[in-house]
Amino acid sequence: MMDLDTTQSVYREHLLEHLLIGDLLRYSWLYADANLEVSQPSIDRSGHDVVLEANGVTRHVQLKSSSTVATTAVQKVHVGLASKPSGCVIWTRFNCTDMRLGPFMFFGAAPGAPLPSLANFRTAKHAKGNAEGIKKERPNLRGVSISNFRLLTDIPAWYEALFGGVHGDHHDSSATHRLHES
Repeated sequence: MMDLDTTQSVYREHLLEHLLIGDLLRYSWLYADANLEVSQPSIDRSGHDVVLEANGVTRHVQLKSSSTVATTAVQKVHVGLASKPSGCVIWTRFNCTDMRLGPFMFFGAAPGAPLPSLANFRTAKHAKGNAEGIKKERPNLRGVSISNFRLLTDIPAWYEALFGGVHGDHHDSSATHRLHES
């Protein structure tokens, strides 16, 4: 049997991105007057995968993902993200059996504020060594450990972290339940 995780990793990456953006759009539709705008860059020069805008806040978002059983402890964050207004990283955990999303982890600041400084994080290295077995540094990437990410349990919490509260503060368990019913 074919291992889709290794043979179809780009497919999985796009699937997770579409599921995540779909959940955010659904939340915006149901609770935030459908005010979320989504744009995707043609060129990944500064590390962001998607640009999200709502409530007057523009977020350049670097998306990361790993299964809920993965032992990943560090994510590589592009230093160019710090030059973008309100840049952030969303690390989505997912169930590899049914592709259900969550929990989510957030590395960023309050809506409208810049990405926390990456100056004190180690420069990331290539995962594989060169012909001599040396893992060269990747000067535009920093390794940010899981302890620097804030846990966000559901889409309403994620939306609030990105853009602030919505009208009437709809972050409740019934809203979360309704998001995952369909």
